[in-house]
Amino acid sequence: MTKTQFISFLAIILFTFPLNTKCQSVLDSILPLRERAELIDNIIEDRIDNLLPKLMDKAGIDMWILISREYNEDPVMKTILPSTWLSARRRTILVFNRTEEGLEKIAIARYSVGKLLKGEWNIDVYPDQWEALISLINEKKPRNIGLNYSQDFALADGIVYTEFKTFTNHLPREYKDRVVSAEKLAIAWLETRSETELKLYPHLCAIGHAILDEAFSQNVITPDETTTDDVIWWLRQRVVDLKLSTWFHPSVSIQRQEMDKNTFLRSFSKRKQDDVIQKGDLLHVDFGITYLRLNTDQQQHFYILKDGETDVPKGLAHAFKNGNRLQDILVSQFKPSKTGNEILADALAQAKQEGITASIYTHPIGFHGHAAGPTIGMWDQQSGVKGKGDYPLYENTAYSIELFAATEVPEWGKIVRIMLEEDGAYFNDGFIFFDGRAESIKTIPR
Repeated sequence: MTKTQFISFLAIILFTFPLNTKCQSVLDSILPLRERAELIDNIIEDRIDNLLPKLMDKAGIDMWILISREYNEDPVMKTILPSTWLSARRRTILVFNRTEEGLEKIAIARYSVGKLLKGEWNIDVYPDQWEALISLINEKKPRNIGLNYSQDFALADGIVYTEFKTFTNHLPREYKDRVVSAEKLAIAWLETRSETELKLYPHLCAIGHAILDEAFSQNVITPDETTTDDVIWWLRQRVVDLKLSTWFHPSVSIQRQEMDKNTFLRSFSKRKQDDVIQKGDLLHVDFGITYLRLNTDQQQHFYILKDGETDVPKGLAHAFKNGNRLQDILVSQFKPSKTGNEILADALAQAKQEGITASIYTHPIGFHGHAAGPTIGMWDQQSGVKGKGDYPLYENTAYSIELFAATEVPEWGKIVRIMLEEDGAYFNDGFIFFDGRAESIKTIPR
């Protein structure tokens, strides 16, 4: 899929859900669990049949073996298990073998793994599960065997020590030097979005935006009464009521004129609890949901109007525009084969040239909130991230564009940090935000 094709798809969605009904429509259209399960299984089957063979060829892996015991699953395995499997069972071994005829999908288990992988452990012939696996390897004679171990990427480091040791102890001598790291394959599997997933993502992001619009309104927030923790727990409850889940505890913080100039530098862990929201406050929220095994990560700003005000102060509006401009600068640097560190350095250099005080800490998003792929800065590593930042950018991958721009606000006589985060995808012809982005600070009331 290209950016142009994706924009055409979004146009159809907007035509189907006019702007004045979109918010409620998107929440009403959340699927019941049974329909979610069917969709999840269809997505997994499509990914295995149509995406995985290409990724294995690209990574040069003949046989990919995933091994996990119950409740201690490889992060990659959890993305492959069918919807009715909430964990591995006893010891689950999944084998993907690339042949000239196609991809073989085998489970060395007592039973098939849903409809996706056929169980091929005949316990009467091979009472020991490891012997059954070795018998398969001897039969298929792979040129190499990929296991999920990685120095830099935790998500690609899923085989635990005991399973690795036991496997290599059982492996015949002729195959021991054929064992290789499947790091590139594991990352590619996790980071590459299928066409179906790309089409679902605008819906996920619209759900997140709709929940935030509810939370940051006069229906939930009453100045001088409502606290930041009240809003946080409203968000948590609303997500549960919608039968969704969050992948991290939301945060709500305040910047206001009367605060110390360096208040915005407080870390998340040191932010004030139960801060009472007042008129004239600039609220910031960090929030993400999980739906259909995919995640969102969104940060937005809302301003509590003072008596007599009808809009945000001009200085805050200008600060927000700097944040939008920084988003534009960053995504303009997305180019195939550029590493996360190269994108970071080039974007920061351009921001500096344009007079924007910037910090960039963008990450891939997908099966995990902080997903596999190129890390583009961290809040405390603005000179580059060793290892994960050296990984290159590929197309059809999703990112959470996370950053801040610090701007002097004359009305407040201080620097205000505009912290933004929106999800989107990189295609071979450009980047697009899944459900758009905030172009201004929303007011309460509005």
